[in-house]
Amino acid sequence: MTIFKLPNWAEKIANKKWNHALVWCLRLVLGAVFIFSGFTKAIDPWGGYYKIIEYCHAYGFQSLTSVALALSFALAAIEFMFGMFVLTGAYRRGATALLIGMMAVMLPLTLDLAITNRVPHCGCFGEAIVVSNWASFWKNVALTMALVYLTFFNRRVHGIYGPAVNWVVGVISFAFVATVAYNGYFKQPLIDFGAFPVGSSIVDTADSTATNASTDMVFVYEKNGVRKSFALDSVPDEADGWQFVERYYKAGKEPQAARASQAISIFDEGVDVTSDVLPATRPVVLFLFPDLKGVNISYSFNLNEIYAHATEQGYDVIALTSAEDSHIKWWNDISMAAYRTYHIDDSQLKSIARGNPAVVVVEHGKLLWKQTLASLNDDKVRHPGYPVNQYNADYHPQNVLAKAVRYFLLALLLLLIVNRAYLFYRLFRKKNAKSTSQTEEPAEQSAEQPAEEPQSQNSPAEAENCDKDS
Repeated sequence: MTIFKLPNWAEKIANKKWNHALVWCLRLVLGAVFIFSGFTKAIDPWGGYYKIIEYCHAYGFQSLTSVALALSFALAAIEFMFGMFVLTGAYRRGATALLIGMMAVMLPLTLDLAITNRVPHCGCFGEAIVVSNWASFWKNVALTMALVYLTFFNRRVHGIYGPAVNWVVGVISFAFVATVAYNGYFKQPLIDFGAFPVGSSIVDTADSTATNASTDMVFVYEKNGVRKSFALDSVPDEADGWQFVERYYKAGKEPQAARASQAISIFDEGVDVTSDVLPATRPVVLFLFPDLKGVNISYSFNLNEIYAHATEQGYDVIALTSAEDSHIKWWNDISMAAYRTYHIDDSQLKSIARGNPAVVVVEHGKLLWKQTLASLNDDKVRHPGYPVNQYNADYHPQNVLAKAVRYFLLALLLLLIVNRAYLFYRLFRKKNAKSTSQTEEPAEQSAEQPAEEPQSQNSPAEAENCDKDS
């Protein structure tokens, strides 16, 4: 007797060959979607963290911001692992049940996003594929319908692995996704889906029409939960309780470079100084501070060391942040920074590189390399003569990813071989034991036969019936 009994209509089609084929097709599609979704989130846990923060602010759950990073890691791991479970047919009932529970949350959420547009896009596939909110909603509808179908028929179709090793599939999947997420968080994403991958131009080399920030830019400040927009000449004093939120160009007033390319825009007291502090003709080292108040003060030593060595080697060194002026002053005082700090749009700041802080080297207007400060080798950073452009020469993200994928697939293949060999061994032993028992029964019967032979003699029909029963 089974714990889960199918309804009559489902029982009629459960063992149909076409149903088995359909179940496998749904496993492949659903598994691939969730694996890809989890992988793109694991590639860039910082991006997932920023997206969750955006959700928290949009829906008024500021208290969850403290666990946003943990949620980013957890969501990536769950989607990838359970996508693997669905794809391989492991935990056939539990995997679909958990994913249906997840869709029960995501389906109304994406519907609300599609209607209200609280968040520009859901971030389902990180920065790899940006889909509209309505497309994300209909995608979730299709996924939910497929999961509901699998709820009825998934357990009737065997998976790739035996039930005894399903947990090993989970361990292998977790090890892979953890490796990817580790590199994405502590170094940089192994695949950069952002606007500024290594080798891309970060400054605009074409002549552009200068803009007047005093008339073309709008500054947004917040006080007591109320946001107001100001021109540069009427920006309120932060001492009065106003907090800076963002700045943006008026429609149609964006610099030509910003409209035509992915070039960044750097500001000093509201004035665009990009061409002055980030010239295409000079190498520049950038220190990026997405959360200046959250930077560990111990990092200031290595930052000052990089500044000293980079300036000796002919580099300009500047820091970029979207923090308030008061936070910048606090950091300069406590870190004894000799480098100049400028403002940049928060979205551009987070798109250039991940990490807090991150170090970026720009040569000839192009991004040469980028990495979190914490991941740089201290011996290289503190060595006066070590070339700045070679700080991360021994790190090759493509090789790291290729190696991780190779080991992941090899582990799954070895598990399949061992698991199937064991199942064949058990089947062989079972058949061997059955044949042995069948040969022992006639021997016992022949030993007893002389005593019974004088009394009766079986007919050919009766003998045939005896063979069938045995």
